[in-house]
Amino acid sequence: MTKKTSNTKKVTKASKKKSPSIKELNESLKLEKEKYVRLFAEFENYKRRTAKERIELFKTAGKDVLSSLVPVLEDFKRAISQEGSNSDDEGINLIYNKFNETLKNQGLIEVEVNLGDVFDAEIHEAISQIPAKDESQKGKIIDIIQGGYKIGDNIITYPKVVVAQ
Repeated sequence: MTKKTSNTKKVTKASKKKSPSIKELNESLKLEKEKYVRLFAEFENYKRRTAKERIELFKTAGKDVLSSLVPVLEDFKRAISQEGSNSDDEGINLIYNKFNETLKNQGLIEVEVNLGDVFDAEIHEAISQIPAKDESQKGKIIDIIQGGYKIGDNIITYPKVVVAQ
C-alpha cells in the first residue's frame, strides 16, 4: 500500500504543475479568437479582391481579338465613305452594320471625336500638325484620320487626328 500512496502523491503534484489557470486559459482563448477574426477578415478581403479581378478579366477578356478586328472595321468605314455607284454598296452597308453591332455587343465602344474638339494627348494621337488659319483653331482637331476604340475605360486604339498649331 505504501507504493500506491507515493504514486498518487507524485501524480497529484505533477498534475498541479501542468494544468493552466483559468486566467491563462482565458488569455489563450482571447488570442485564438483574435487570430481567427484576423484570418477571417483576410479571407473576406481575398474573396472580394479575386471577385473584382475576375470581373475585370471578363470585361477585357476579348481585348486582343477586338483589337485585331478594329482595322477591319475601319476598312469597312473607308469603303462605305467612298462615293461610288457600285450595286454592292447596300451589301457592304449591311455587313458593316452587322459587324459593328457584333463588336459593340462584345464591349467595343468608339471614342467620340469631333472636328473642333480640343486636342488631348491622353485621348488622341496626333498624326500631324498644320498651321492654324486663325487663333480660334489653335490646339483643336481639324481632321480625323482614323477613329479610336475602347473596351470599358481602357482605350485600345487612339483616334488619329490632325491638330492645328
